Amino acid sequence: MPDDSYRSVSLTRTGPGQFEAVNARGGSIPVGMGAGEDGTAFSPVELLLVAVAGCSGIDIDLLTSRKAEPSSFEISAGAEKLRDADGNHLGPVTVTVQVNFPEGPGGQKARDRLPDAVAKSRDRLCTVSRTVALPTPVDFEIR
Repeated sequence: MPDDSYRSVSLTRTGPGQFEAVNARGGSIPVGMGAGEDGTAFSPVELLLVAVAGCSGIDIDLLTSRKAEPSSFEISAGAEKLRDADGNHLGPVTVTVQVNFPEGPGGQKARDRLPDAVAKSRDRLCTVSRTVALPTPVDFEIR
């Protein structure tokens, strides 16, 4: 049985400061310094914030939409980019969740479930934010 716990992506340079990221399933996304041909490429820092918000968004959606389909669902992540004695890094990351559910018993059950869903994602379920929050070594290899 293959090990499905390993995750990886590869990036190929497409121009100065520009890359194409590809996952094992063949999906791709441009990554760059925010410039590129049309200036819309996501920077690596933005992709980290997307990963944090996206991971929790999926968790929260799966846990709450069982009770009722949301009428709106927005999640954002933000942090200040810092440069200090520790080098370049982000300060504390804030994830903001704004979900609305319809009126009625199902909507109320989903609203009641929302705080617990957010806490479960933050404290246990979201691999991305848990990895960022925990001391996680990042090793580099040159081949």
